[in-house]
Amino acid sequence: MQTIRRALPQDAECITALVTEAYTPYIARIGKKPAPMLEDYRQVLQDNETFVLTDRDEVVGVLVMSPEDTELLLVNVAVSARHKGKGLGKVLMAFCEEHARGKGLAAVRLYTHERMTENIEIYKKLGYLETHRATEDGFARVFMRKAL
Repeated sequence: MQTIRRALPQDAECITALVTEAYTPYIARIGKKPAPMLEDYRQVLQDNETFVLTDRDEVVGVLVMSPEDTELLLVNVAVSARHKGKGLGKVLMAFCEEHARGKGLAAVRLYTHERMTENIEIYKKLGYLETHRATEDGFARVFMRKAL
């Protein structure tokens, strides 16, 4: 059974392993580790609203969000490579949007690397619109937004 729950401090190690598994295939494409692989997830858990998707107590997905004035910033969404293609990313995205609505926020914003083209297409299919592109922290990013 799948459940989404708030991440606990003891989840940091599992989240780190999941993010590493999910993002490792992108290293060759972008020429370096993607930004989520550089994070200290113990600190991320303290600084953000972080949730995990579990399947029979195994952490199979993670969602990191940061509420801002009137919008929610989706910092990271990742699904274990072993569980890709099962619709879990869509489940997490729907949860993110409901979480933002529950806080009375007007939109969800996110960014992804410009070479993660399949992610850009997924976000577009989910109703996200590209707002701009910029290099930030050494990463060529595509910024997107969805009004709620």
